[in-house]
Amino acid sequence: MSALVVSIGTTHPLNVAGLGRDARVAAEYEVAHAMAVAAVSAQDEHGVRALFPIPDAVVRAQLGAIDVAAAAAVRVGALGNAGNAALAAAFLEHVTAPVIFDPVMGSSAGGSLYAGDAMQAVRLFLERVRTIVTPNVDEAQRLTGIEIASVDDAIAAGKRFVSAGARAALVKGGHLSGDPIDVLVTLEGVETFAGTRLAQKMRGTGCTLAMALSCELALGRDLVTAVKGARAYVRANMARS
Repeated sequence: MSALVVSIGTTHPLNVAGLGRDARVAAEYEVAHAMAVAAVSAQDEHGVRALFPIPDAVVRAQLGAIDVAAAAAVRVGALGNAGNAALAAAFLEHVTAPVIFDPVMGSSAGGSLYAGDAMQAVRLFLERVRTIVTPNVDEAQRLTGIEIASVDDAIAAGKRFVSAGARAALVKGGHLSGDPIDVLVTLEGVETFAGTRLAQKMRGTGCTLAMALSCELALGRDLVTAVKGARAYVRANMARS
């Protein structure tokens, strides 16, 4: 294990999402993995039952124990509150490795993954760290103010993320009707990734994709190749779920 991927985010009791899922994906990719816990969640198929943001002194100490300069990629998920988002941003704003940010604000089953204003915390992080952001349609709509009903709308939202400072935006199309089409927007242009919709359901697809993308990039793949690999990884996991 030579490549190191660092995760910063929230726990899930069943490890179907969040940091537990990150550890499982890292193991399958055979990369080294370090993590800092920003919040502990109690959630299940009915949604978030409770959320405990880790005190800032403990988050700061965890981050201080990680040699981020050795990281080949950093995966960031839910950060618990605005204070911990600010700590993560300060830790990462000068890092040279790619930072992949899944701007998840709540569980798909219901309930917030932030204490306080989730939008404020997510925007704070996006403003300070140049990320590869991986929102789903709902998250992209909330963060950009663009109503997304088509691939063209997703492209417009991706361009808004990039114009605001993101290194790239991968807007996931799974919530649109028809077969899912993901859109990757960078300063260099636009790539689309289409696939048939799978009948199987799997929780934690957003976390899985973001971590798989982090592992792909950590292993030296270019961004387009990494997106293709991460999507294939998620689809393979869904097919056997």
